[in-house]
Amino acid sequence: MYGITAQVSLYPLRQEDLSPSVDAVIETFDRHGVDRQTGAMSTVVWGDDEKVFPALLDAFRGAAAKGHAVMVITVSNACPWPGKDASGREPR
Repeated sequence: MYGITAQVSLYPLRQEDLSPSVDAVIETFDRHGVDRQTGAMSTVVWGDDEKVFPALLDAFRGAAAKGHAVMVITVSNACPWPGKDASGREPR
């Protein structure tokens, strides 16, 4: 098990309304209980890799169910979590 951080950007394609795809991704992260910070262009999620990776897969499936989409994900085991170090521990 590793503590990881992932930056996720979703690009719904050929959809008149982008919100359903984006909302599906955010709702999936919430349903999986993955910590997140959502920004204007991407969402950062963090936690145990065994929790984050299944959430990423389900998030893509949820977005794809709404229409064509591109999801760009950058994963790191070195980036600190908000308020924590990369291992998920409070800094000393």
